[in-house]
Amino acid sequence: MEQFKTIGRELAMGSQGGFGQSKEFLDLIKSIGETRSKSEEDRIILREVETLKARFSDPNTPKFKLKEYIIRLLYVDMLGHDASFGYIHAVKMTHDENLQLKKTGYLAVTLFLNEDHDLIILIVNTIQKDLKSDNYLVVCAALNAVCKLINEETIPAVLPQVVELLGHQKEAVRKKAVMALHRFNQRAPGSVSHLISNFRKKLCDNDPGVMGAALCPLLDLIMIDVDSYKDLVVSFVNILKQVAERRLPKSYDYHQMPAPFIQIKLLKILALLGNGDKKASEQMYTIIGDVMRKCDSTSNIGNAILYESICCVSALHPNPKLLEAAADAISKFLKSDSHNLKYLGIDALSRLIKLSPDIAEQHQLAVIDCLEDRDDTLKRKTFELLYKMTKSSNVEVIVDRMIDYMISINDSHNKTEIASRCVELAEQFATSNQWFIQTMNRVFEHAGDLVNTKVAHNLMRLIAEGFKDDDDAADGQLRSSAVESYLRIMGEPKLPSAFLQVICWVLGEYGTADGKYSASYITGKLFDVAEAHSTDDTVKAYAVTALMKIYSFEIAAGREADILPECQTLIEEMLASHSTDLQQRAYEIQAILGLDAHATTIIMPRDSSCEDIEMDKDLPFLDGYVQQAFEKGAEPYIPESERSVISNISDFKSRENHESLTHALRFEAYELPKSSLPPVLASSSTELVPVPESSYISDIPQSVPSSTNASSSDLKLRLDGVQRKWGQPTYSSVTPSPSSTNTVKIQNESTQHESVSSSNSKAKKVSYDSKKQQIEISPEKQKLAASLFGSASKSEKRPTSSGHKVSKTTKAATSDVAAVKASQPPPDLLDLGDELSITSSTPAIDPFKQLEGLLDLTQDESTTTIKAAGVGASEEAPNFMSIFADMSLNDSVGNPASDVFDIGGSTAEPTSEQLSKGPNLKEALEKDARVRQLGVTPSGQNPNLFKDLLG
Repeated sequence: MEQFKTIGRELAMGSQGGFGQSKEFLDLIKSIGETRSKSEEDRIILREVETLKARFSDPNTPKFKLKEYIIRLLYVDMLGHDASFGYIHAVKMTHDENLQLKKTGYLAVTLFLNEDHDLIILIVNTIQKDLKSDNYLVVCAALNAVCKLINEETIPAVLPQVVELLGHQKEAVRKKAVMALHRFNQRAPGSVSHLISNFRKKLCDNDPGVMGAALCPLLDLIMIDVDSYKDLVVSFVNILKQVAERRLPKSYDYHQMPAPFIQIKLLKILALLGNGDKKASEQMYTIIGDVMRKCDSTSNIGNAILYESICCVSALHPNPKLLEAAADAISKFLKSDSHNLKYLGIDALSRLIKLSPDIAEQHQLAVIDCLEDRDDTLKRKTFELLYKMTKSSNVEVIVDRMIDYMISINDSHNKTEIASRCVELAEQFATSNQWFIQTMNRVFEHAGDLVNTKVAHNLMRLIAEGFKDDDDAADGQLRSSAVESYLRIMGEPKLPSAFLQVICWVLGEYGTADGKYSASYITGKLFDVAEAHSTDDTVKAYAVTALMKIYSFEIAAGREADILPECQTLIEEMLASHSTDLQQRAYEIQAILGLDAHATTIIMPRDSSCEDIEMDKDLPFLDGYVQQAFEKGAEPYIPESERSVISNISDFKSRENHESLTHALRFEAYELPKSSLPPVLASSSTELVPVPESSYISDIPQSVPSSTNASSSDLKLRLDGVQRKWGQPTYSSVTPSPSSTNTVKIQNESTQHESVSSSNSKAKKVSYDSKKQQIEISPEKQKLAASLFGSASKSEKRPTSSGHKVSKTTKAATSDVAAVKASQPPPDLLDLGDELSITSSTPAIDPFKQLEGLLDLTQDESTTTIKAAGVGASEEAPNFMSIFADMSLNDSVGNPASDVFDIGGSTAEPTSEQLSKGPNLKEALEKDARVRQLGVTPSGQNPNLFKDLLG
């Protein structure tokens, strides 16, 4: 903080004297440096923010004042306050022609903005322009901004200018151009992959600064691909030799060391190139020795070069002289009073251990002394060194010191790391199993649950396997000592769960093996563990299993299992536990307690945890069962690996019998459902299908005239799902076409019971005949009929000997007339005259020209002619239903006054008498009265009828 205050005062005083800054700037820096609390500093900065906002909003602010405001805004931003309101003014300042203002603007934007800021797009054009400037200072300022602000998307916009600047006459520009290319390579390596050779060329630049700048990108490239730069070993060695011999200008010296940062970078590069390469290493030995001899160990920069030289020696092919020189340097570091130098010595010593373990042993005491230092960073670094120095001869000392350090720290991360290293060293270099068990007990006791679960399993495995030399006495002693130590440790509070699992397992396996402790004593201890950790199901499961083992061993030995009352209560509680695992273990105990000694010996043999269990994956004992299943028609099992290979549909079809076994997705289409009901036709198709006659139609005599044959009178158009056309037809003209203008007349007559019966039998006969023969109608005609009329495209003809002509529509003529009407447009006019001739006008061809070929003009001779109602049934009772049938059929043909057909079936020109014919008021009233007497309600829309009724 004091350094920050000093810099601020110097900047303020310098700018006040040299650049004409105001006293306000000096007061701002002074007040910031004298603040004693964060709240006081925030109050000063907030007041400054309000002042700067007011000054920036003034359009008459002079440029030199604006420069000062931008600098003051930098302080606001650096102290963590929002300065975004002034970013745009800094961007504008980069456009200024004045060099000082431009450099200030570039400095401000590089500090304010990041590469993804929205204002970057406003600076790209300015940078492109400044990169071509004749003033190299402007070019340098632009290159500084390029390194900071240009992102992957804007690299192509400035890359050509940057490459061109590599040959600039000014060394400062060339250096910054190399730095910009290095930045591009870090951002988007693919954008400058073709320019990598330029870094090699700049190694030969006359200016050491440009050469030093080229070392940074080359180091990154060598770390990625070492072999591609092996040819540069001689060049790097020559450059390092010239630097070490002080051939560079004095301006590159730092604390009397020639170009130390270039030396450090070259040593890192040589370490990479010489690693594992004896030939390349031999070319480096001489110069590295010279560098180590010429280092000044009295300065920090000299020690830095010396440390980097030791790291380079550890990476090269071993050389005795260099290793000896490195050991002497490490000794100086370790003997120093500075913690920093000791840290360097410990780190350098850990690098040389791989090459020369004897060096580490020479400094073992110095390393141990570092463990007693107060500096925790130095301690941790020292333990890393001890971890690498450990052998069978020193493992006990090192592990004990590491455990003591682990107990003293509270950081869980460091404690976990130390515990894992202690376990690893104890497993690898253990001098005896007893020491290993004691060490593990200490680690578990003090590290707790931070110890990995695998450590517990490894400990149980070691106790079970014992010594490798098959010494049963030693193995028994090992297990007895483990039991004694665990019985002693069980009384301590807060033992980790993993350690308790180990304790329960050991007590269950070997608690009564040597006869020193009775079964009742061991089971009582196990009950205490289960009761103390009632919320940990895993520990309880281990405890219950240990009880089962002890009782089994007692029964197998011919002794009666002495179950303590508290253990019996625990088992009963487990039988009702929510955990199925605990329930199963409790039931297993009950089952074993009821077995004899022989069965218990087979089920739970003593000390058999390490015996190998042979498993036959083929399961031969199931061969008989499988063969019986095959004989009954079962399919063979398909392995999961083969199931995953099946990916196409054909493979699935060939194995459709195995679909219940496979879990793969099916991609083939499902089969169409098989239904006994007749299919419902879609709107794109209307098909003639026979419809069975309903029972309620049998009471009404029906007669259907036909234009072609009289054999199938019950064929109907199924229009379910067909879109119905509402509204009036918009035909521009009417063209007579006998094939599509079948005139139909429907009459419902009230007759005697005898005539009804005879007509009913005839209707049933026609219905039966219609099921035998169906008229084939092309789909095009069906679509045309459905879209234009919404009804059948052909009618059927019956003999007219009975004198009754009744049309059979979809299912019932009387009940479905309303449905027929609803699917057709309402008429403009309804003629209720004497002659109830119903005409079917030909649709205009213009709206359906594409269907013009479907109109069959050859059926003029076969057009059905329908007689008027008064001709054939003049003496019969009046048929009132025909009136409303006429209405509904007239709805389907539009305006009945448009066409007039004569009785003979040929079209005739309308006469003046026919054209003047309209609704007859008197006859309409009479017909309506007769209809109401019979209780029939009109089903069609007939505005003219109600007009007549209302007078």
